[in-house]
Amino acid sequence: MKKWTSILSGSALILALTTTTAEAQTPDVEAEASILVDVETGKILYDEDIDTLLPMASMAKMMTEYLVNEAIEEGNLSWDEEVSVSEEVADLSHNESLSNVYLRTDETYTIEELYEAMAIESANGATVALAEAVAGSEEAFVDMMNDKAAELGIEDYEFVNSSGLNNSSMDGNHPEGTDADAENMMSARGTAQLAYHLIQDYPEVLDVASTEETIFMEGSEMDELPMTNWNHMLGGSDFSHAYEGVDGIKTGNTDAAGFAFTGTVEQDDTRLLSVVMRTDSIDARFEETATLYDYGFDTFTTEEVISEGEQHDEVPVLPVPDGQEQDVPVVTGSALSFPILEGEEDMYSTSVTVAEDQLDEDGALSAPVEAGEEVGYVTVTYEGEDDEMYLTDEMETNAAVPLVAGDDVEQANWFVRSMRGIGGFFSGLWDQTTETVSGWFS
Repeated sequence: MKKWTSILSGSALILALTTTTAEAQTPDVEAEASILVDVETGKILYDEDIDTLLPMASMAKMMTEYLVNEAIEEGNLSWDEEVSVSEEVADLSHNESLSNVYLRTDETYTIEELYEAMAIESANGATVALAEAVAGSEEAFVDMMNDKAAELGIEDYEFVNSSGLNNSSMDGNHPEGTDADAENMMSARGTAQLAYHLIQDYPEVLDVASTEETIFMEGSEMDELPMTNWNHMLGGSDFSHAYEGVDGIKTGNTDAAGFAFTGTVEQDDTRLLSVVMRTDSIDARFEETATLYDYGFDTFTTEEVISEGEQHDEVPVLPVPDGQEQDVPVVTGSALSFPILEGEEDMYSTSVTVAEDQLDEDGALSAPVEAGEEVGYVTVTYEGEDDEMYLTDEMETNAAVPLVAGDDVEQANWFVRSMRGIGGFFSGLWDQTTETVSGWFS
């Protein structure tokens, strides 16, 4: 493990931003819990009760999406694989009080057909059918859901079924070992973490999540069914809450959960991720999400605060006494862009840190040194009143870039090193003699 020692702090950032005296207005979001995250950095731009455990309704299907994609990636399933459904799944799919496409025991369906029904129509029977295809039973699949949540680092959650329904809606066919009226639970932070991992690990899920309309089992006389996405923020003219750049992810609604929505939007290369939980209507979940997006895009500016190849005046080089050149420029190894709240442009500073175990006792590097070799990092620090938060603790490292050697430095030959040693000896002797003689006359 590397040990680090700070050799520079407090260097002010110079940002090409418009100065403003007006303070950004924090939005009033009418939801029991809500969160807005900058996906690139993981920085939380807005939060309200984000660690309160709440019913998540069909947003739980995001975990089912994750596990289906993982099974396909690992070769355990394929999109064109055909599966039949159990009688219990067929019965659930015929419950007209729930979101569904009709499934029959005498028909087969591809994994892709069931997946699209789940992601677009929020079809509950299709979701359970996918769970059984992945794990053999929904009971085993629920174990996988909880295990995966732990593996992803999510802390506040409890999965009891694959669909997000209250178990009481499953007519006694809920997974064994779960209560008859149990419901999937997760915090807004946990839901955002799940959505983040889903779109980072399987970005292609947004191709389906952004599909406005399609037809289930197109061409089938008995089973063909139009499907319209429950996400009314997509761009079609039939969607009353269309918002530019929205392309996912999942709505949810049960009596206990109210109306919930996990959304994501991209504008001008900035992607935001949002969760609202327990709003009071279908429209409200989209209206409150739009409020969050307006806040994110209108009051934060994504700026390049560190450029790649940048040298800091205070530490432009590090010594390399045994190199052909006796110092090497140290530069930032990559650029860093960061969302900054309007009015807080001056509340950031940088610090440069080098790896202690890269240096000798005199604070110098040893040759040979390779260009691009990491010798430390440069960190952006927020100095405002409120602590900055990230979606996970690990994401705090996103506010840093590596500090690297800018050039190759080969080791000097033995003769040059020897002469430098002799020169250093006589230089030290001369300094000592000068100090002694000076002392005679002091």
